[in-house]
Amino acid sequence: MFFDFSFKSATLLIFFIHGIIFSIILLRKGIQAENRSNIWLAAFIFLCSLYIAPFMFGYAGWYSKKLYREILFFTPFQQLFLLPPVIYFYIKNTLYKSFKSTKKDSVHFIPAIIYLLYSFIILIADKGILDEYYFYANGRDKDFDLWYQIAGFISMIYYLVLSLKMYHHYKKTTYQTVSYADSILFKWIQRFLIAFLLLLVIRLLFFIINPEWGEFGRKYWYYLSFSILFYYISISGLINTAKAIIPFHTSDVFKPEPSDDHEAKKIIEEESTQESEQYEILKSKLKELMITDKVFKNPTLTLFDLAQDLSTTPKMISKVINKGFKMNFNDFINTYRSKEVIQKLELGEANLQTLLGIALDSGFNSKSTFNRAFKKHTLLTPKEFIKTHHK
Repeated sequence: MFFDFSFKSATLLIFFIHGIIFSIILLRKGIQAENRSNIWLAAFIFLCSLYIAPFMFGYAGWYSKKLYREILFFTPFQQLFLLPPVIYFYIKNTLYKSFKSTKKDSVHFIPAIIYLLYSFIILIADKGILDEYYFYANGRDKDFDLWYQIAGFISMIYYLVLSLKMYHHYKKTTYQTVSYADSILFKWIQRFLIAFLLLLVIRLLFFIINPEWGEFGRKYWYYLSFSILFYYISISGLINTAKAIIPFHTSDVFKPEPSDDHEAKKIIEEESTQESEQYEILKSKLKELMITDKVFKNPTLTLFDLAQDLSTTPKMISKVINKGFKMNFNDFINTYRSKEVIQKLELGEANLQTLLGIALDSGFNSKSTFNRAFKKHTLLTPKEFIKTHHK
């Protein structure tokens, strides 16, 4: 097979081959473990590999050879309408393990299906029906038509923004429902989405400043950056698939408000009377659970656990913590854990076990979570606190 190895073609070839291998491994793992997140990730990596293929082959000289040029022309490598929703559904399946796609979700893939049909019609018309090229009379790859590139660019930005909004909702819900939020935040997802968005914005700015940047040869840096990004998410996704996910539906905690204003006011008035009676009682019971029973020592404590202990709803407990203690659930529990660590230090526990051992005994599930929570509570790192208060 003809392939002109150069610096540009060789570097993109490395990412292309790794991408194909990663996608096969993840697809296999996803099917075996019935893990939809892995399957979506495999699809994303495969599409990313196809996305850089025309430029990899272009730098390798394929557009100068008739047979290879036709392969590039008639194969829709750049799936600009399919890649964005695949990113979105991969992230949704990663954050919410209980999520299942419905028929309604298929609307996201209609533009990609239409473009595939368009590509198939071009192939049949130019190679099967007409004696000479009609669609490809201008000798330009349809994947790089201006309308398609702009539409794909807009679609990518839309789904990246949509994914960021979903992540922030997940983050907010996590802090409101579990005491080990830092362990399941998937911070790499946010970093990836922001980096991807910035890459697209930079590409847009360069095109506005210098329209000639649209020439084939000047796009290498963008495709190299794109390759590094999808390689990053490949490795990060593979490493983080074993992480725990929130084990319940967020709708169980935050139910949608009634759409009718009159109905909403009526419900709020009824609930406010009942809640005012329960509010102080629950607040004192919460303190008792923390101080006497020390339930915060459970490293996997959730809002549901407290609701069950106090025979009430998670929503009610969340309101009491938010309004009564001016904190979210995660910070509320970690504050008591930090106080427990301080108490143990004052009793000389540091002479008997390590600081990490004290933190784990107090309910923290990792050193990083302990350090962040302790500094948020005391404004000092654990080591700084010991030096200042326990010389």
